[in-house]
Amino acid sequence: MSKATDSNRLAVLLAEHSELEKQLADPSIHADAGLARRVGRRYAELSPIAACNAELTTVKDDLVAAEEFAADDPEFAAEATALRERVPELEEKLAELLLPRDPDDARDVIVEIKAGEGGEESALFASDLLRMYLRYAEKHGWAAEVIDSQESDMGGVKDVSVAVKTKGTPEGGHGVWSRLKFEGGVHRVQRVPATESQGRIHTSAAGVLVMPEAEEVDIDVNPNDLRIDVYRSSGPGGQSVNTTDSAVRITHEPTGIVVSCQNEKSQLQNREQAMRILRARLLAAKQQEAAAAAGEARRSQVRTVDRSERVRTYNYPQNRLTDHRIGYTSHNLDQVMQGDIDGVLDALATAERAARLAGSDAGLSR
Repeated sequence: MSKATDSNRLAVLLAEHSELEKQLADPSIHADAGLARRVGRRYAELSPIAACNAELTTVKDDLVAAEEFAADDPEFAAEATALRERVPELEEKLAELLLPRDPDDARDVIVEIKAGEGGEESALFASDLLRMYLRYAEKHGWAAEVIDSQESDMGGVKDVSVAVKTKGTPEGGHGVWSRLKFEGGVHRVQRVPATESQGRIHTSAAGVLVMPEAEEVDIDVNPNDLRIDVYRSSGPGGQSVNTTDSAVRITHEPTGIVVSCQNEKSQLQNREQAMRILRARLLAAKQQEAAAAAGEARRSQVRTVDRSERVRTYNYPQNRLTDHRIGYTSHNLDQVMQGDIDGVLDALATAERAARLAGSDAGLSR
């Protein structure tokens, strides 16, 4: 990106930041909670740019003053030297902040985990991944809500959907999506299953899909496009856990997307939860289509909604975690499964940032 382009982009973003600040100061905006939330998130995204630019302007002004007095006072000469070194550091930081960022970074997410190859062991691993994400959310002060789940006979999960939300406005526009967007794909486990009597190591897998949670203004769902079926909820082994037809299955006929929910006690609650998942899937599909139409080369997991690629291996005998996209390896799997995944997420975020700085839109393609 050229300096002229940077300058033009900076001017536009600073003007937007100022306008958003005025909107947030107007009490009337808070009558619409959704609008206030969107404006607040965008303001938080732009605030680091405004702060960095303000600091850079101050440092440059101080440098001019220090250079004027440096001839008469050695202390000003030393200060001028320090300020001169600070200018390129701030310019580099501002240039990085001005790079186009993922527009969904401030969003909350819906995480879907599905058992895959490996039968009951896969379902048990899926429940381990669920626990890992729930504990990670707890460590970061996020709110996590299981929207729907289907348990297996041995206490694992065949399929689970979880909504993860920040509490309040995410600082700097770095919401849940900015961290968990890297988790989508096939997660493979190597360990001795609880179902194995011979002590042999087995390999199984679970699929993870992370989607930015869509608001109603993002996706317009025509009620006439929906087929809604209700049925009786059931637990492991088909055992009835509900005596009323409260479970809901929604089919979006234009796309063929099917969503079901049975966790809540009332049909209305299950319908609302199913609609949350449906909107998220429709948003992901819409973004995928937009990327394809633009000829975008980047294949981030949520844009392609693709679980076909193995992204990570969890090797229990060696206490090893390996992320295959960036060649990351750590030997703290026991801690990882307790929700300590910042190490691998930091490495993935660094790799994505480096790709952006290098002018590549390939991102973390797989």
